[in-house]
Amino acid sequence: MKRPEVLDFFHQDTSTITYLVWDPETSDAMIIDPVMDYDSASSTYFYNSVETVMAEIKDLGLEIQYILETHAHADHLSGSQEFKRRLVALGMTPKIVIGAEISEVQKTFKKIYNLAESFPTDGSQFDHLMVEGDELLIGSIKLRTIHTPGHTPACYSYYIGDALFTGDALFMPDYGVGRCDFPGGSAELLYESVHGKLYKLPDETRTYTAHDYQPGGREYKCESTLGEHKKSNVHLKEATTKEEFVKFRTERDAKLSAPKLLLPSIEVNVDGGRFPVPENNGVSYLKIPITPKQGSRK
Repeated sequence: MKRPEVLDFFHQDTSTITYLVWDPETSDAMIIDPVMDYDSASSTYFYNSVETVMAEIKDLGLEIQYILETHAHADHLSGSQEFKRRLVALGMTPKIVIGAEISEVQKTFKKIYNLAESFPTDGSQFDHLMVEGDELLIGSIKLRTIHTPGHTPACYSYYIGDALFTGDALFMPDYGVGRCDFPGGSAELLYESVHGKLYKLPDETRTYTAHDYQPGGREYKCESTLGEHKKSNVHLKEATTKEEFVKFRTERDAKLSAPKLLLPSIEVNVDGGRFPVPENNGVSYLKIPITPKQGSRK
């Protein structure tokens, strides 16, 4: 099996990892889970992360064919549109890719944000929608999509050569798996995605997570193997039963706080990484729904 080259970029502020993946024979490449820097206190954005990755693309002489999202992230704003703009300026024609079930996520959050009736919920904000088993070619290396819902309905893992990019389905073995309490999330589905799909792949498969939260203050890591997960994933081992996992995940999720950038991230990311259309003063405004805390008096 062919081995793609993988270069990781850790975004400390959001614990997110962006990947450059390429065929060493042809230099054809893709970007997975791009990040745009956003300061929530001042509501300002900037492109340090994009520029770091772009510098490597130029130094390595890579031809970016695809910008892939493993799902509509709730913890960072996607840098996909800025990457596409810069890559097109260099003569490349990258496509922004996400799972077709993004339409379900868009319909849910269109209601939550009370977005305009004209807001599309068919995934048309993205260049290409993937479904289970779809394939892409990165040079001479085949990419196969694996639908891994549970964290969100539109979560996909990307199996490229001997490497598996798991998004939020699998973190590092010492941190476990993604939460399942977002709209459309399901602990039952996540168990089936990981145990019934990913754990069927070879033990030696290199796995790359979308985040590293560095439990216990350990050094940053992004790579493990499926064999390691099956033996030692703290939330979901190969021997873990569905009943055990669902009980654990449900109880744990009930105690978790919302991600810091949840509301700005989702509004931007379901729109393909775009900010809302600027108003008559030339400024874009994000919408923040205000609701009473559960259990509080209205």
